[in-house]
Amino acid sequence: MSDLVKFVENEFVAKKDFPEFGAGDTLTVYYEIKEGEKTRTQFFKGVVIQKRGAGSTQTFTIRKMSGAVGVERIFPLNMPALQKIELNQRGKVRRARIFYFRDLTGKKAKIKEKRRR
Repeated sequence: MSDLVKFVENEFVAKKDFPEFGAGDTLTVYYEIKEGEKTRTQFFKGVVIQKRGAGSTQTFTIRKMSGAVGVERIFPLNMPALQKIELNQRGKVRRARIFYFRDLTGKKAKIKEKRRR
């Protein structure tokens, strides 16, 4: 049964070229919004809190601060409305899911940038 599911995922789910990213990275996600007849592109810039799932069911959660309110959004990785993902900054974190980031405010909420080699 699982072989059949993997076969269908590989054949029919369109793969897009997105950069490799993980928890702590700062991303800008561009996605399409349909409002009646019109479509427009909107972006969401924030820090990746988690990646979960595998294959066609993979999702990632991004958190940004909008004023004094934290806003989180979950994006499926193979959503058809997803146009592109820009990797703005690589973050240095020790965990795969940084839920503790929700409680941090001010200077504590900064994530150090990972050094490139």
